[in-house]
Amino acid sequence: MFEAYIQSYNEAVFETDKQAALEVVNRALAEGYSPEDIVFKPVIPAVEAMMTLIENDPDANLAQHFMTAQIAADVTERMLEKFSKPPEMIGRVVIGAAYGDLHSLGKRIVSGCLKSLMVDVIDLGINVNAEKFVDAAVDEDAQVIAVSAMMVHTATGENGSLRVRALLKERGLEDQIKLAVGGAPYRFDPELYAKVGADAWAPDGVTAAKVIVQLIHEVKHDAA
Repeated sequence: MFEAYIQSYNEAVFETDKQAALEVVNRALAEGYSPEDIVFKPVIPAVEAMMTLIENDPDANLAQHFMTAQIAADVTERMLEKFSKPPEMIGRVVIGAAYGDLHSLGKRIVSGCLKSLMVDVIDLGINVNAEKFVDAAVDEDAQVIAVSAMMVHTATGENGSLRVRALLKERGLEDQIKLAVGGAPYRFDPELYAKVGADAWAPDGVTAAKVIVQLIHEVKHDAA
């Protein structure tokens, strides 16, 4: 019976129909299925399927992926409140748009996907300076700092990722906190991420979530 709910949820997400997705979730709850069932069976697999789709089709519709990520994040947050016990989160990321950058769409897609993958997201917003990124990561015990930049000058600016890397090095945090970047400039120059001192980059907001999860696992493995 639950397979029918999974199919209905996937159809709603494909149509980017948030209300229909929530109705499916509410019906499943009314039938006695647990919030844990809903998060781990339809929601997370749907996000992972979207990641695979984008990897195979770089021209996939950005707006659809944004809505899918937002639906997944909204459903996950509602279900987490109903879990029988607090879930074990994979890790924590501090995310924001680089200093001087006022674009938020890519960052919001990343945040939505990460939340649905059980990653705690600390969103610092837009126009974030390097010190704020590092201070927040330390205060929140985050494994990853994710910096979004949609323009070359914000990707390479002195108060952007380069400064984040310098601060991590100065404070001896390079093994404890990884730096991920993303945005249009990195797609035009795939080697740019290394030039600005990042550990990894992603070509789009959805696969960025996958990259960040990998970095979280690396930090935790090295700390073990």
